[in-house]
Amino acid sequence: MLRQQTLLLSQTFCMATLNVEIKARCNTPETVRRYLLDAGAEFRGTDHQVDTYFNVSQGRLKLREGIIENNLIYYERPDQEGPRQSSFRLVKVPDAIGLKAALAASCGILATVDKQRGIYYIGNVKFHIDEVMGLGSFIEIEAFNGDGLHGIDTLRQQCDFYIRELGISQHDLVAVSYSDLLLDKPIN
Repeated sequence: MLRQQTLLLSQTFCMATLNVEIKARCNTPETVRRYLLDAGAEFRGTDHQVDTYFNVSQGRLKLREGIIENNLIYYERPDQEGPRQSSFRLVKVPDAIGLKAALAASCGILATVDKQRGIYYIGNVKFHIDEVMGLGSFIEIEAFNGDGLHGIDTLRQQCDFYIRELGISQHDLVAVSYSDLLLDKPIN
C-alpha cells in the first residue's frame, strides 16, 4: 500500500507536460512588457535564475535555482526555430545545493546559465522576458496544457498568435537552448 501511494505521489509531481514554445532575441524588452501588461497579463515577478545543465544521454536536464522557481527540469524538444513541441518533467526542489552536488558528481556539469527573468501569464500561456548574462535579451513564449484542456493544435495557434502580436520575425527566432548558445560562443 505504501509503495502504491509513493508511486502515485511521484507520478503526480513528475508528470510529463506538453507545451509548444518559442525563443527569440528581443531588442525591445520594454515594448514587450508594455504589450503584456496592456493585454492583461499577470506579472509574477522578476526572478534571478541560475540554470545548471548536466551531462545526460538524451534530452536536457537542468537544475533551476531562483527565488520564484526552484525546479529540476528534464525536457526533450527538437532544436528548431519557431513553435516547437516540447515534453518536460518538472520536480520541485527543496534542497538545490545538495541535489546540485549529487548531480554534478554523478553526471558532470555541461553549462551554467545566469539570467534575470520577468515572468508573465495570460491564461495558459507563459511569457519570459530574459536578460541572459553573456548573451543579451530574449523572449520565450510557452503555451502549455497543464490542465489537459488544450490540444497541440490550440497550443501552436496560441504561440503563432503571440509571435504575430509581438512582431517577432523569423530572423529573431532561436532554435537552441541558452546553454547551447553559451557553449557555441567563441572564447575571447
